[in-house]
Amino acid sequence: MALKDRDPLEVFDAWLEKASRKELNNPTAMTLATAGKDGRPAARMVLLKGFGPDGFVFYTNLDSPKSHQIRENPYAALLFHWKTLNRQVRIEGRVEQVSDDEADAYFATRPRASQIGAWASRQSATLDGWAELEKRVAVYAARFNVGPVPRPDFWSGFCLQPERFEFWKEGKFRLHKRFIFKRREDAADQWSVRQVFP
Repeated sequence: MALKDRDPLEVFDAWLEKASRKELNNPTAMTLATAGKDGRPAARMVLLKGFGPDGFVFYTNLDSPKSHQIRENPYAALLFHWKTLNRQVRIEGRVEQVSDDEADAYFATRPRASQIGAWASRQSATLDGWAELEKRVAVYAARFNVGPVPRPDFWSGFCLQPERFEFWKEGKFRLHKRFIFKRREDAADQWSVRQVFP
């Protein structure tokens, strides 16, 4: 695990590629941790939908609790845990909403049923029973009939712009390998790196 002279995005790309071949289910699943203005943390699983120099992108309902917390406190953390590889990656940084064009482009790639589901779901609101959701799905399926389904204005994406990475690989006797990359303040495209004790 010679990481000291590598870019963290290149390392992440290599690890994700390996996870995509080895992990049985959802290698792009990640824990998203946020905290609102009350400072209370919340965590949930979301799916990574893209990453690159600009950051790590996921999508959600803009009325969801995570969206409200991000608006109140635009810093978050991600955690990828690939059990089959005995590896994990932690990423921390500032979060910004993606552009409408980017959200539209991604929404257009979703299966039609998922597009309808985005319209039908009042994410995290109280549901009186499964029939209520089925009725809303039927309403929006009829509304859009066979035509294209536009992106709801209450549904978009967020991009976490990484400021810190930690790469962790399990070692024998809990002597794990850990490398931390931090974005340099004097050069935004460069990183400092250090290995830390397990």
